[in-house]
Amino acid sequence: MSLIGKEINDFKVQAFHNGDFKTVSKSDILGKWSVFVFYPADFTFVCPTELGDLADNYDEFQKIGCEVYSVSTDTHFVHKAWHDTSDTIKKIKFPMLADPTAQLAEDFEVYIPEEGLALRGSFVVNPEGKIVAYEVNSNNIGREASELLRKVQAAQFVAAHGDQVCPAKWKPGAETLKPSLDLIGKL
Repeated sequence: MSLIGKEINDFKVQAFHNGDFKTVSKSDILGKWSVFVFYPADFTFVCPTELGDLADNYDEFQKIGCEVYSVSTDTHFVHKAWHDTSDTIKKIKFPMLADPTAQLAEDFEVYIPEEGLALRGSFVVNPEGKIVAYEVNSNNIGREASELLRKVQAAQFVAAHGDQVCPAKWKPGAETLKPSLDLIGKL
């Protein structure tokens, strides 16, 4: 079953953010665009490449009013330890959510119970708290932040211009498509 249109459940988790521990809840994400990026675990091999890429692109997400949340089943203490020992992770400015009970991973349907880890899932959540785009990969396949950014931009454009759609490789300012009955009849 698709998660498109699913409203995420209430949650309250601990996070490591800008050198401090803080609580993040559903109320913190409502009213703005959010990206949830699930990854298996801290201190692994592919994860720092992805999170480093997100850190390098974080300002671009911020420019379009989108907050990034990385999520693993590690605790916020483990996030801090990883931050303190990794030059790549030290670059992160976005909240690193701790999900040791897998509450979020289960809600987003990326939890692997027999491993206690999450799959690599990327979710775009609109200001109403509903999933509008997502991608889930096997844990041995990394993701690219620029494509996730493009998906957020496309979702924002469609939300503002519901009568138009964004084709493959669409970027802000590029031409969109406007579905018509004539076009639909040719399909």
